[in-house]
Amino acid sequence: RIFFNMSADEEFYVRYYVGHKGKFGHEFLEFEFRPDGLLRYANNSRYKSARMIRKELYVHDTVLEELKRIISASDITKESDDKWPSPDSVGRQELEIVVNNEHISFVTAKIGSVVDVEDSNDPDGLKLFYFLIQDLRCMVFSLIGMHFKIKPI
Repeated sequence: RIFFNMSADEEFYVRYYVGHKGKFGHEFLEFEFRPDGLLRYANNSRYKSARMIRKELYVHDTVLEELKRIISASDITKESDDKWPSPDSVGRQELEIVVNNEHISFVTAKIGSVVDVEDSNDPDGLKLFYFLIQDLRCMVFSLIGMHFKIKPI
């Protein structure tokens, strides 16, 4: 499936959430890319009385095109979360992708490492999910770091 070269009336949305409820309350990391280029990021932790971090920024169309390319190249849209571990007390992860009339949603337990992936009932599919999430998180952290850099190089 190719998700490139969208016209103005095409839908595109990506949301990722990972979190749990524990002794410090509801701790989570969440980001979303909206069709207008808005990247919204939230990180909530009450550890050591920390406060929620919220960031919003707009990204260029070329960034959205690269995001679509990464998602398309991952082949995640061909996967199913039916055999993936269900969310538990350790936490949950959610990935939601909307492209045109296609809405894909995945829900699974938090993944600690590749060992958790290899021990699952669907290691190949979960590995695609795991590495796609790593790529998306890297991209988001890089964009936020560049946008909110206090002292330019």
